[in-house]
Amino acid sequence: MIVRSLALMNFRNYEKLEMEFSPAVNILFGDNAQGKTNVLEAVYLAGTTKSHKAAKDREMIRLGEDEAHLRMIVEKEITPGDADAGTEARTISHKIDMHLKAGRAKGIAIDGVPVRRSQDLFGMVHMIFFAPEDLNMIKSGPGERRRFLDMEISQVDKIYLHNLTQYNKALQQRNNLLRQIAAEEQPKDMLSVWDEQLVRFGTVVIREREKFVEKLNVLASDVHRRLTGGKERLEMVYEPNVKPEDFAGKLARHGEIDLIQRTTLVGPQRDDIRFMIDGIDIRKFGSQGQQRTAALSVKLSEIDLFRAETHEDPVLLLDDVFSELDRNRQNYLLTSIGDIQTLITCTGLEEFVSYKKDTGNIYKVVEGTVERYNGE
Repeated sequence: MIVRSLALMNFRNYEKLEMEFSPAVNILFGDNAQGKTNVLEAVYLAGTTKSHKAAKDREMIRLGEDEAHLRMIVEKEITPGDADAGTEARTISHKIDMHLKAGRAKGIAIDGVPVRRSQDLFGMVHMIFFAPEDLNMIKSGPGERRRFLDMEISQVDKIYLHNLTQYNKALQQRNNLLRQIAAEEQPKDMLSVWDEQLVRFGTVVIREREKFVEKLNVLASDVHRRLTGGKERLEMVYEPNVKPEDFAGKLARHGEIDLIQRTTLVGPQRDDIRFMIDGIDIRKFGSQGQQRTAALSVKLSEIDLFRAETHEDPVLLLDDVFSELDRNRQNYLLTSIGDIQTLITCTGLEEFVSYKKDTGNIYKVVEGTVERYNGE
């Protein structure tokens, strides 16, 4: 699956934008604060319903406007080996429309047909977003690592997305009830209703996170070994707040504490991942270089994981990460791209001198305008 085109209206600093992408490498360059990242954000939003910045919809609407519109065309090659492909290779395309309006839920349509739930869009196109802040994923708080898990798993597993959505709804209801009980507005025995929901959906979330980390660990360890010339061994360890078989009991035992704190202290909303190099927890004791190399290994390993899970190449979105990497890691990243459709932002083209002949499209971005660049 590739992204063929993108059209924006009143999105971020773009009043109007229409552009087409090459199935190979697409480079958007220009000074900072011109709108390069906004293009990548729009592509990611149209494919996943989420902003990589966790921005609210109203923040993405152009200043002074009431709503924004995004339209993205994606294409997929169907070969005779695919299910229901027939006897000839062909290309199918899908149109994704999205409306953003402050104070309202996103309006989404696929091929002109409105969809009721945002999660119906997940899985149509698989995307890996890599930004400078991802290099800090390891030393950031556990919330960032949980968000990473949820976004990546949800793109390849709609059952996980369903269970995660239901779990979060039940968690919100339980936390509201805890505050009501503390204010003597509701009886304590009402907690059991939401406890059952948390255990039902949370158990699936925990087990699927564990499986995902196990798979990613194998791939990331191999990438990291090659990145470091075999000098270091990376290991990712999933740290669930509670084991599935202990969830119900631990939740019940923490009932009184939850009432005092007025929040739920047990469950996957408190999970984490530990990153180890040669047995040492680099979140606590690793150098910045080790943390960044490990984060790069994890992001690159997602390419192979997505291929294995979906039998398709993901779309790779790289937002100004080359300025944060040394020459060795830049070269490794460029080599890893291979034939995957990639959208890259950068301030200059120096990093891609040897890559220019193989690059599909190059764009210059200036103050919310994007133009094809031919080297002049």
